[in-house]
Amino acid sequence: MGLQAPCVGRDISDNGFQAAASLSVTDLAAPSHIVDTSNKPLTPTDHSRDAAGMTYVYPVVSRRAGGVSVGINLNPNNACNWRCIYCQVPGLTRGAAPEIDLALLERELSGFLHELLQGDFMVTRVPESARRINDIALSGNGEPTSAKAFVEVIELIGRVMARFDLTGKIKLVLITNGSLLDKAYVQAGLQQMRSLNGEVWFKLDSATREGLRRINHAELSPERVFVNLQTAAGLCTTWLQTCMFAIDGAAPPEAEQQAYLDFVRRIVSAGVPVQGVLLYGLARPSQQPEAPRLSALPAGWMEVFAEKIRACGLAVKVSL
Repeated sequence: MGLQAPCVGRDISDNGFQAAASLSVTDLAAPSHIVDTSNKPLTPTDHSRDAAGMTYVYPVVSRRAGGVSVGINLNPNNACNWRCIYCQVPGLTRGAAPEIDLALLERELSGFLHELLQGDFMVTRVPESARRINDIALSGNGEPTSAKAFVEVIELIGRVMARFDLTGKIKLVLITNGSLLDKAYVQAGLQQMRSLNGEVWFKLDSATREGLRRINHAELSPERVFVNLQTAAGLCTTWLQTCMFAIDGAAPPEAEQQAYLDFVRRIVSAGVPVQGVLLYGLARPSQQPEAPRLSALPAGWMEVFAEKIRACGLAVKVSL
């Protein structure tokens, strides 16, 4: 479910949703530094974290989510515990999220939601076909669960959603590599997300140790990935998120494809409550050293692979 933004001049209640009555317009108004006034239109290929001039909050016209995602970037230091070769973050470094300024995050999120729902941001910056709020998404320039204040961040988002009467009307999405799901604080955050219409997008680009090393620069075994996936799916609605692409003009080797499909079969046979697979390709250039070697796979190849996954028992959504 998404929340459609009103046209300028229309009352928000025309669309069946209202901002929280307990807050005045003055309470919710964004400080002048929060919303960018450049009027540069956003497109599905523009995922700039600076699009609204804030530290943590940014808008994305999401081809996978089908509307505007309100992104929350907990890694403004461009640090991640993985280094995926298709990553679009320039200057990516290995590391964790810095200390989060929770008060600033709450001001930015409240101010930007107010601008989306009662301001002119949708009309001036977003294509007409995408003028709805689809979700709030924890995704950015690194692994969001590496933030030590992860639980506090989820609680904060829940408070803001309640103020705007958004709880249950939009999703709260966590886009994660899943590598920290063995941590108690991450599990506690997912439990909180469950009550907020939460959804986890759990990265799985390869089901072999060598593939994880080559694609994600992650020293993680497929068995550990499976255990972490079980944990995530047991705590919150979970989808697999898989990026497929060509390296040096070649599609993933047959052995890699079969290992992935075997992993999916294991998910199904073990009864892990994964909703399905979000299968996507390259839409924007990588900012990593391997970029010249990467290219998008043909739509036909992606759909054939999607059918193989479906034959294993999971639903698939394809985005090219």
